[in-house]
Amino acid sequence: MPSAPNTPRPSVIQLSIKEKAALYAAYIPLFTDGGIFIPSSRDYRLGDDVYVLLSLPDDPQRYPVAGKVAWVTPAKAQGGRTQGVGIRFPADEKSRQLKLKIEEILGSHLASEKPTQTI
Repeated sequence: MPSAPNTPRPSVIQLSIKEKAALYAAYIPLFTDGGIFIPSSRDYRLGDDVYVLLSLPDDPQRYPVAGKVAWVTPAKAQGGRTQGVGIRFPADEKSRQLKLKIEEILGSHLASEKPTQTI
């Protein structure tokens, strides 16, 4: 009887965002449940599970997020974009609260035309 394939454990990424401008550049409001861009040279595939421990500016709390890779920015991407992955937050209450917290921190910056690392 063949054995079941080993499913890889999700990678764990600690992301500490210390400034509002960095949070603005990384936040992905286009995802319904929110998301975050994580600079990384590691190879990820769409749909990979990623566990993120996210720290926000002026907030000592770390927010655990069990997200999925929703897009990949490859090395040497056009426009000088940083290599990394966009992580989509799961559709749960903790993620909804985190999205609200991020949007509260960003406030009027969300409507800005400033470029970001995301779409």
